[in-house]
Amino acid sequence: MPQSANIRTQKSKSSEEWAIAFPSPALPRFTFIDLFAGIGGFRMAMQRLGGGCVFTSEWDKKAQQTYAANYGEQPHGDITLESTKQCIPDAFDILCAGFPCQAFSIAGRRGGFEDTRGTLFFDVAEIIRRHRPKAVFLENVKGLVNHDKGRTLQTILRVLREDLGYFVPEPRILNAKNFGVPQNRERIFIVGFRNDLAIRAFDYPEPTDSTKVFADVKEKTTVSVKYYVSTGLLGTLRAHRERHAKKGNGFGFEIIPDSAKTNAIVVGGMGRERNMVIDHRLKNFTPVTKIKGEVNREGIRKMTPREWARLQGFPDDFVIPVSDASAYKQFGNSVAVPVIEAVGNTIINQLKL
Repeated sequence: MPQSANIRTQKSKSSEEWAIAFPSPALPRFTFIDLFAGIGGFRMAMQRLGGGCVFTSEWDKKAQQTYAANYGEQPHGDITLESTKQCIPDAFDILCAGFPCQAFSIAGRRGGFEDTRGTLFFDVAEIIRRHRPKAVFLENVKGLVNHDKGRTLQTILRVLREDLGYFVPEPRILNAKNFGVPQNRERIFIVGFRNDLAIRAFDYPEPTDSTKVFADVKEKTTVSVKYYVSTGLLGTLRAHRERHAKKGNGFGFEIIPDSAKTNAIVVGGMGRERNMVIDHRLKNFTPVTKIKGEVNREGIRKMTPREWARLQGFPDDFVIPVSDASAYKQFGNSVAVPVIEAVGNTIINQLKL
């Protein structure tokens, strides 16, 4: 058992007050921290692998609410604050972070660690410098590859490799659709191992399951009429798509067949509009919200938050305690759990944990 297995958590309620859906294992195989945690996609995956979470940070209050409802712990807040960093245990095995991408303004400079000041990656790097975990496990949007003409990614890699002393193989872009969820979602993964561990090779996981389609995550029963598009909105969406089509653009709403994979679910209206579906099971078309026109009779509806949860690999007993608007934002911002689990498994096997 590693020394860091003496887990310290941030309880929002005592275990007697509620049954925690996804508690940390009593005897963890390894320990990790969860930065920029969102609703706990990293934690879900790493706990499945036997990991114990010893620290969590997430500043968004609604995401904290969802996190607490599922893991029984209230995440710490703003990780840029020294008071928050001071709450991190001295020892843990793996640092996990889906950190936001920010411009580093580094053109013409090679200041290494100093180039990252003022960015959220600096806070990740500072925590790595202080605590020296065995491994780092980072996820970001695919666009990081070309961000600031590639200089942002190169600075991140240089800091990890040269300033912090980690073996970091070339990052890999992985697509969630190849790991058991029917979502076309490409993300970049960066893995690093502390140099003194003498790990000099790492193979990212190969696809595990590319067979899933939307029908595999579709609601099994009739959903509320509130998810069905009004005739007014449908007309607006069609006109918008037609305008872009005349300009030679492929923008606009899209209907996903049951037999297909979805587009990436993202924050904002476009995430929902590019993932409309056909569902003819609705019989009562009386609106339950204010709409322009009436409910369409073509069966066109938005996906539900639960369908988005499934697209990201969250189990059906994952609690959604927030409004639909907040839920869409949270799942759109989340990592895809099965991809994290696949990469995480290769990390802990390499570490022989």
